[in-house]
Amino acid sequence: MQDLFDRPEPAAPRAAAHRPLADRLRPRTLSEVIGQGKVLSPEGPLGSMLAAGSLGSLILWGPPGVGKTTIARLLADETDLAFVQISAIFSGVPELRRVFEAARLRRDQGQGTLLFVDEIHRFNKAQQDSFLPHMEDGTILLVGATTENPSFELNAALLSRAQVIVLERLSPADLEQLAQRAERELGRKLPLTPEARDRLLEMADGDGRAILNLVEQVTAWKLDAPLDPQALGQRLMRRAAKYDKSGDEHYNLISALHKSVRGSDPDAALYWLARMLEGGEDPRYLARRITRMAVEDIGLADPQAQAICLQAWETYERLGSPEGELALAQALIYLALAPKSNAGYAAYKAARAEARRTGSLMPPAHILNAPTKLMKEQGYGKGYAYDHDAEDGFSGQDYFPEGMKRPVLYQPVERGFERDLKKRLDWFVQQRLKRQG
Repeated sequence: MQDLFDRPEPAAPRAAAHRPLADRLRPRTLSEVIGQGKVLSPEGPLGSMLAAGSLGSLILWGPPGVGKTTIARLLADETDLAFVQISAIFSGVPELRRVFEAARLRRDQGQGTLLFVDEIHRFNKAQQDSFLPHMEDGTILLVGATTENPSFELNAALLSRAQVIVLERLSPADLEQLAQRAERELGRKLPLTPEARDRLLEMADGDGRAILNLVEQVTAWKLDAPLDPQALGQRLMRRAAKYDKSGDEHYNLISALHKSVRGSDPDAALYWLARMLEGGEDPRYLARRITRMAVEDIGLADPQAQAICLQAWETYERLGSPEGELALAQALIYLALAPKSNAGYAAYKAARAEARRTGSLMPPAHILNAPTKLMKEQGYGKGYAYDHDAEDGFSGQDYFPEGMKRPVLYQPVERGFERDLKKRLDWFVQQRLKRQG
């Protein structure tokens, strides 16, 4: 018989595992969710669905840290549905089958399932299609979360069966509200000056999870006096700006850059250029897009603009980074301040449309070459007027196909160099009417 004294000491009780502040402060009701009042209010799409008892499948679209997972979990609570969460990053077809089968069993027992799929845009077309029959027969109520534009990343069939709910990036006021909630939970104030507190909110960049993590980190410091912005910056690294060179932010920012140039705002154009460069965008891509702006939005109102862009592109290739980006910035400033005209661009598109409409019509016979006797007998080249021999070097002949009504394609504007081109064009129109009349 073993002696009592030989028995091992009972294990000491384990300390409770540390729970991150973001987990401890996770909202328990939808009314506690910060920053998404537009969709959760009684008049908002989710609020009205819940009030009517008609919650349908959803796609929650928004940046990181705005509450997509929390809202999905609380929607399940509000509707008495079993909450099942999977991630498209780690799930494949076998796991989806198990999830669907478990949901079917719950349904047979009178329990519905809210299936939350994080990063749903990472599923391929076949995987996305696999949700459709289970959504249609009520086996699951799908709530997908994505940071990418659903229009580009999700199948049309899936989008037709789910309502897209846009969640907004948290404002500084929202982040401040979260910081105050965190201070109450921790029982102490942030050891920061008011200016440093504002800097901390900026570092979170609209991400609620990020601000809670930052607050938890800062409040753990043992300090004798509040930190100012400079001291805070020495202790914390600024959060990298959200930018995906192949994703939605890429297209959002290049659109902002292009429209700032079109709107003749050099400061805004420089800002968006800097945002893209700070995000790691390839300067060669920017050089190409800047050159396109010169062709599309300045055009012949300032023919020099295109040359300046090409020179800036060449300068970047010779200097490389970071010096070469300055040439691109200077070209961008020039474009923003240049006179604007899309008359050439519009004329080109109109010409393409006209060509598609009348693409089988032959050129008029008088402007066809006649290198053979047969072609001369067919009237090729007959009656052609050599413009250099005409008065003022202009014959006024018609160069469109016979029987085709003459279209007006190029309509220059009264800006920049195109003002002079418009005067020339008007003169040619008058001369053509006079000589054809």
